[in-house]
Amino acid sequence: MTVLALAAGAAFVQPARAGLFEDDEARRAILELRSKLQANEDASKKQAEQLNALIQDQVQPLRRSMLDLNSQIDALRAELAKLRGTNEQLARDLADTQRKLMDQSQAVEARLKPLEPQKVSLDGREFQVAPDERSQYEAAIGLVRRGDFAEAVSALGAFLKRYPVSGYTDSVRFWLGNAQYGKRDYKDAIATFRAFIAANPDHPRAAEALLALANCQVELKDNKTARRSFEDVVKSYPGTEAAQAAKERLATLK
Repeated sequence: MTVLALAAGAAFVQPARAGLFEDDEARRAILELRSKLQANEDASKKQAEQLNALIQDQVQPLRRSMLDLNSQIDALRAELAKLRGTNEQLARDLADTQRKLMDQSQAVEARLKPLEPQKVSLDGREFQVAPDERSQYEAAIGLVRRGDFAEAVSALGAFLKRYPVSGYTDSVRFWLGNAQYGKRDYKDAIATFRAFIAANPDHPRAAEALLALANCQVELKDNKTARRSFEDVVKSYPGTEAAQAAKERLATLK
C-alpha cells in the first residue's frame, strides 16, 4: 500500500514538473519577446530621435533663411511704400509745376497777344497790321468822322511817317485828302488825291477821290480844269455813284 501510494504520488508529481517546466519556457519566451519589443522600441525611438535631430539640423537653416527672407520682404515692402509715397509726391509736384507753367504760358500769351499782328479787311483787301498801327489808324479816322479836320490832318500825316508801307496807306491818303478838303486846304487836298489815284487807279475809292479832286478845283474857281476832272470821273468810272454825281455837277457847272 505504501509502495503503491508512493508510486502513484511519483506518477502524479512527474507531470506537474513538466507543466512547471513548460510555464518557465513560456515565461522566458514572453520575457524575451518583451525584451525584443523593448529593444525594438528603443531602437525605433533612437532612430526617431536621430531622424528628428537630422530634420532639425536641416530645418533650422531653412527657418533662419525664411526669417531672413521675411525680413528682406518686410524691408522691401517698406522701401516700396516709401518709393510709392515719393512717387506720389513727385506726381503732385509735377502736376503743380505743369499748372504753374500753364498759368505762366497763358499769362505770357495774354501779354503778347496785344502785340501780335492782326488781320484786317478794308476796302476789299486783307492784310496784317500791328495793334498799335491799327489803334493809331482808327483814332485818326475817328477825328475825321467827328469833323476835327485839323487834328485829323496831323494824325494821318503822322501815321504815314510812322508806317510808310502799311496796309492802311491807301486808306490814310484818301482820308487825308478829305480832311484837307474839310480844312479848306484845297491845293494840298488836290495833291493828296492825285497821288492816291496815280498809285491806285483801280482802288474802290478811286472814283470818289477823283470826284473830290474836281470839287477842290471848283472851290479854287478853276472850273475849266474841274470840268475835265468831272468828265474823267464819268469816263473812267462809269456806273458808279461818283460818275452820277459828276454828271450832275457838269450840268450845273458854268
